[in-house]
Amino acid sequence: MRTICVSLRYKVDKLPVESKAIYCGWHGRSITFANFFRKRGWWVIISHSSDGEIQRRIFERFGYQIIRGSTGRGGERALVEAIRVLRDGGTMAMTPDGPRGPSGVVQGGVMKMAEKSGAALVPVGISARPRVLVKSWDRYMIPSPLARCVIMFGEPLYVPDKASKEQVEEVRLKLESEIHRVQAEAERRLGFSGTE
Repeated sequence: MRTICVSLRYKVDKLPVESKAIYCGWHGRSITFANFFRKRGWWVIISHSSDGEIQRRIFERFGYQIIRGSTGRGGERALVEAIRVLRDGGTMAMTPDGPRGPSGVVQGGVMKMAEKSGAALVPVGISARPRVLVKSWDRYMIPSPLARCVIMFGEPLYVPDKASKEQVEEVRLKLESEIHRVQAEAERRLGFSGTE
């Protein structure tokens, strides 16, 4: 992974928010994002699974701060800790459809974080060429050595203070749509049709 990552060539939009933000991109594109934004002291939530332990080692070497937990195990504690980090001005990198999917669907945890912390939700779209797409639930993308990578951001979204369930759902659907939109645009910039 280190050999691949040091060879990647990036084209990245300017960050729309520098702190108190939750950067949200799909699970299958996480390593490309993690590599570019390493050594910034950002926070990630990683599950307690065996796969999560592998990810923990990788993300720690990339300089991320780790919160352990997932939907099935330690989720409430992880949520409380993430809200505290964000209220203190921290930055989170999230895969809002992970760790179990379904792929490309924003789950409720990230919305609760934004609602309770006031943090911005920033849609992220990622592509690389050439790459391998693994036959997994999330079609995990592994860039080839010397690949060109594009990382794009949508406009920040916010959950209103004391939002109703309907308002939270409106923002959730908008976030989901925007991640799909900026990822499709990142794919187009590298010549993919969206079916590859």
